[in-house]
Amino acid sequence: MSGAPVGRVGGAGLIAGVLLLAACAAPGDDAEGAPPEALVAGMPSALDDLRHPSFPEPLIDVDDILSGGPPPDGIPAIDDPMFDRASEVDWLEPTEAVLSLTVGGETRGYPIQIMTWHEIVNDVVGGVPVAVTYCPLCNSGVAFEREVDGRELTFGTSGLLYADNLVMYDRQTESLWPQLTGIASVGALTGTELTAIPMGAVGWADFLEAEPDALVLNRDTGHSRSYGTNPYIGYDDPSTLPIFPLPEPTDARLTAKTRVVGIDVDGEVVAITRDRLARDGVTALVVGGDDLVVFHAAGQASSLDAPGVADGADIGSVAVFRAELDGEVLGFAPDGDAFVDDATGSRWDVLGNAVSGPLAGERLEPVTHLDTFWFAWVAFQPGTDLLR
Repeated sequence: MSGAPVGRVGGAGLIAGVLLLAACAAPGDDAEGAPPEALVAGMPSALDDLRHPSFPEPLIDVDDILSGGPPPDGIPAIDDPMFDRASEVDWLEPTEAVLSLTVGGETRGYPIQIMTWHEIVNDVVGGVPVAVTYCPLCNSGVAFEREVDGRELTFGTSGLLYADNLVMYDRQTESLWPQLTGIASVGALTGTELTAIPMGAVGWADFLEAEPDALVLNRDTGHSRSYGTNPYIGYDDPSTLPIFPLPEPTDARLTAKTRVVGIDVDGEVVAITRDRLARDGVTALVVGGDDLVVFHAAGQASSLDAPGVADGADIGSVAVFRAELDGEVLGFAPDGDAFVDDATGSRWDVLGNAVSGPLAGERLEPVTHLDTFWFAWVAFQPGTDLLR
């Protein structure tokens, strides 16, 4: 399959030229992926039979689970991640997108140029086993704790999609987990929910300035891939459609590939268009009774636009935080490439760090959110409120 041509894309024509290309390997590489770990004795696999009678009732319609092309592990997860110190990285461009994750006081960066080709990293950050995931078809980066009921799980790519979203599988039971929910939806563990960890994409220059000592996933992955190139050229064009049919009914309040930021706090669900966030710079809102603030700052290139991941249009970076600090709800206003609070005049970066002023050194509490396309968010949150 190697060498499949890729041009600017819109619909089903992506299937051969994109999804299969993402699974392609150089000669001698593991195109079919590594075999999964042994299952619990006698346990059936959802990879083999979505309708096995021993499974609990699925949480999603199995008729809407579709093959994306590659087999299980055809897009190989990274199980032994290697890292460089951020201050020593010389292979990332200033606006190139990096997923920023902080757990237990430790911050790590996961470049989209690598995540595009692997989609899952099984890692340990701040002493916590985590799964760092990225679905190019939904432009969604999500991180989860991998420990469930005292048992550590590892995850791989199933080769399946639901609502064009990556469906992960755990290697211990081979249950299926849509990335955007983190809930086992088919298989032995159906109903089990992973704990999500706040994570967002930011431009490399902003990440480096804020976290020069952080570890950054490097390209020593054990696989041969065209890191830095974008196999999904033009995929984020808002006039195009997702590749595969979406579960019905769909929601036409926005076009399918409108970029939104989705927030769910205690069951209150809201989506905000990226256009509104870019226009206002700072958006204050209350969700689930919590005072939140959403920052938007220029400086992140779209990874799904140009042939090079670093060469896409500037879509900016978005982050969501609790606006309360030490019992006081702060108001914020954009100020150039930073944000200023109305209580002390301190300046804050897009990662929620106070970089100067009386509050220098403080950090806002991040809030789990999804920076994704409308079709993906609303497929899993059909009752969402919409701000645009």
